Amino acid sequence: MKKGSKTAIVSCSNAQPQTYREKLNKLQATLSDLGLIPIFGDCIYEKESVFSGTGKERAESLMNFYRNPEIRAVFDISGGDIANEILPFLDYDVIAKSNAVFWGYSDLTTIINAIYTKTKKPSVLYQVRNLISPNAQEQAANFFASIFEEKPDLFSFRYSMIQKNSMQGIVVGGNIRCLLKLAGTPYWPDMNGKILLLESLGGLVPQMTAYLNQLKQIGVFEQINGILLGTFTKMEEEKALPSMTELVKRYAGKELPIAKTNEIGHSANAKAIVIGKEMNFTKFS
Repeated sequence: MKKGSKTAIVSCSNAQPQTYREKLNKLQATLSDLGLIPIFGDCIYEKESVFSGTGKERAESLMNFYRNPEIRAVFDISGGDIANEILPFLDYDVIAKSNAVFWGYSDLTTIINAIYTKTKKPSVLYQVRNLISPNAQEQAANFFASIFEEKPDLFSFRYSMIQKNSMQGIVVGGNIRCLLKLAGTPYWPDMNGKILLLESLGGLVPQMTAYLNQLKQIGVFEQINGILLGTFTKMEEEKALPSMTELVKRYAGKELPIAKTNEIGHSANAKAIVIGKEMNFTKFS
């Protein structure tokens, strides 16, 4: 992107509380200071319960930006539970031809993977609200370097191979709970030869066991080339046992390559990763 590029701010999942207006004004100012022109959609704040609009209205708000050739990025600032409501109302042909790249995390995993499945277009798993987080200075520096100077700072993260020595493939996935909402739908990504990224904010051993067994029972672990584990915030905060790494080894088997990073997920210092991009992971000697 170039300085002066127009970018969209949307909320496709749960609506933002009215009390967040000051916070989002700060985000708008931060993006402007970095050199972008942020434009808010018309479905941002609570109108009824968790809704900033109907699924169709939220989808249309998003599509209006995709139809605008001046929009270079769409930053979704939401999270929660209801993003998958908009999927049937999106025009994937328009999205495929658009100049805009979608950015979001958590529940936006549903939209990011649907876009990849329907268009093969990459999106970015990252929450732009990190720019006003406790790690704002570092996040803004990384964001600026990657967006305007094409440096890897925002997308460069440390990892370790915890099973096998290497893996390669196009990255799909994101939040494990939200990804599984797509199972059995036309938006589920083809897992053959992929690297499956998994991370989570909430959930402990019972929930993770259920999710991993669902992935196993629909044959995912037999299709993918490897697993990249991000952070599992609640599991790690509570030092839950078995750990997520142990659970994944238990259900994915001993032959599947697995890598672990502490820099992809819900933390304020999280890096970004491109869903729909080929990546190579190798054990460092």
